[in-house]
Amino acid sequence: MIKTGIFGGSFNPIHVGHIALAQAILRQCGLDEVWLMLSPQNPLKQETDLLDDQLRYEMAQKALEGVEGIKACNYEFRLPKPSYTWNTLQHLTEDYPDREFILIIGGDNWAQFERWRCWKDILRHHRVIVYPRGNVIGTIDVPLINVSSTEIRGRVKRHQPITNLVPAVIEGLVEKYYQ
Repeated sequence: MIKTGIFGGSFNPIHVGHIALAQAILRQCGLDEVWLMLSPQNPLKQETDLLDDQLRYEMAQKALEGVEGIKACNYEFRLPKPSYTWNTLQHLTEDYPDREFILIIGGDNWAQFERWRCWKDILRHHRVIVYPRGNVIGTIDVPLINVSSTEIRGRVKRHQPITNLVPAVIEGLVEKYYQ
């Protein structure tokens, strides 16, 4: 079985923290791959300035070119909205029977995991890796890079530099799309 981590998010935009975290999880948890699963809409979040799905996906693909073991994934774009993790995991398991899917979530999501649709089924059928810290199933300790997509969008709107916050290869696109 190919061990594939599913790291979901809006990646609005993808930034160096996302990539560094995915790389650390890939190494520390013995995964074969990490798929950054771009979500069209998180049912627990109000995302008012969510960039077009395809533009976010194209930026993520470009940002991950040459990054070993990490790939952008638009699988959820074809599933019903809002996007529920249990639904995604069921479809992935059917479509990729040669893979074991491991859910990767942040401690903030773990704290509200009982609000997720079919959360008990997720735990029953899939391993869960929680970052950065905590006393729960499959936690790892990774360095946090103090950057957020919200901060990046704000900096672009204020015409402040975003150098070193996003991969250089997509810096111009982020500045263009989030003005």
